[in-house]
Amino acid sequence: MDVLSDVLSRAHARGALFGRWLLSAPWGLEFDDGQLPLSLHTVLSGELTCEREGSAARVRQGDLVLVQGGRYRFVHAPGAAAQPVSAVLAAGPAPGTPRTYLLGGAGHHTELLCGAYAFDGGLWPALLATLPEVTVVGSAGDRSLSTLLALLAEEIRGGGPGQQTVLDRLLDLLLVAALRVHWSAAGTAAPGWFSALSDPVAGPALHALHEEPARSWTIADLAERAGVSRATLARRFSLLMGQPPLAYLTGWRMELAKDALENTGVTVASVARTVGYADEFSFGAASKREVGIAPGRYRTRRSVPGAAPQGA
Repeated sequence: MDVLSDVLSRAHARGALFGRWLLSAPWGLEFDDGQLPLSLHTVLSGELTCEREGSAARVRQGDLVLVQGGRYRFVHAPGAAAQPVSAVLAAGPAPGTPRTYLLGGAGHHTELLCGAYAFDGGLWPALLATLPEVTVVGSAGDRSLSTLLALLAEEIRGGGPGQQTVLDRLLDLLLVAALRVHWSAAGTAAPGWFSALSDPVAGPALHALHEEPARSWTIADLAERAGVSRATLARRFSLLMGQPPLAYLTGWRMELAKDALENTGVTVASVARTVGYADEFSFGAASKREVGIAPGRYRTRRSVPGAAPQGA
């Protein structure tokens, strides 16, 4: 188990929305994904410009674009006019196709695949916080990513029984592959845990904490996993992660707890045991100390639309 696997195993795609666009210049699409935390788009042929809040990025064949929820535009050329995606979708797909849409004139062609990621669980904000609003990832030179893109294109062009399940799982795999490529690129500000995973000292400890977050870990236990002294582990882990191992564990337990508390069918006592506390009293004390609110009050506030979970 590692951080990315842990997050995505709890925050996976469900009923992801997909569309295939056959576009001919001049064309422009305006997206408003305010209710969707993440969208993934890939250009199978041609190219386009992605515009958002005064910035623009050119996206070419084989590129994948990760866009966090909000308003943005895909256009054939910078500054081109765009129409709302909702209006085009309302007109329906091309005859004889369930997911293919046509738009534009008689100019150069672009084939675009769009997938909107609807997450389960409450851990996805931690993942999105590691990314800019728009991320362009090139698939050239990465066999895993290019293979997944080819499989996605084949599935969405063809279809068949169980297609939604296939698309959901492909989107999960595509997101992992894209994040690997993005964070491995030179000059990219990867999250500390991504670098720590491959570190010979911090990596084994980080894996252990995610494999068994409820275990009563000590620095000595984690140092033994890494095969180093306690001082070496503490120093290296803190350098890469920005905090000591047990502080990281406490923070991660709180994230797991908040995710579980959003499931109203689980008792606070059960959540406490799941994340490593003997009873709900010790769990409540830790929750107040770390996030400033008792577990029961967190659940109540999360059940009220627009309520903030912070505060005493």
